[in-house]
Amino acid sequence: MQTLKRWRRLNGEVIDQPIVEAVEETILREMGLGNRLKVCIGTDSQAYQKHVEFATVIVFLREKKGGFMYICKSGVQNSMGIKERMISEVAKSVEIAYALCDILDKYAVELEVHADINTDPHFQSNVALKEAMGYIRSMGFIFKAKPDAFASSSCADKLV
Repeated sequence: MQTLKRWRRLNGEVIDQPIVEAVEETILREMGLGNRLKVCIGTDSQAYQKHVEFATVIVFLREKKGGFMYICKSGVQNSMGIKERMISEVAKSVEIAYALCDILDKYAVELEVHADINTDPHFQSNVALKEAMGYIRSMGFIFKAKPDAFASSSCADKLV
């Protein structure tokens, strides 16, 4: 059984509608204001002794006019190794990207999926780089890793 995902804005305001509808309304509002959008989706996590917390973000970038994001936090009550945690982050991002891709395609909004995985092999997260890249690209999404993965490594990182 899947629990209801509660999305919110950065100011804490809860989004009381399905995220697909909220994203479509956001796109229509921003386009009506003359803004060109790009959407970046990313997830970061924090491991604790007996649980892991995740934060997934949908970042809306307005061309030359800043941006804003929607946030969904979740957690699991067990510990994970680094590779499993990185792939879980990617799975959460891909899940929301897949749910939104038809709406984004409808309005020709570019989509990137960001993974909080370092391309430098000296970092622990690098153990999941090939699998994450393959997973995201096989779903047809544009893949970004550190240092270019700001949605996960900067935005979601501040919220978990």
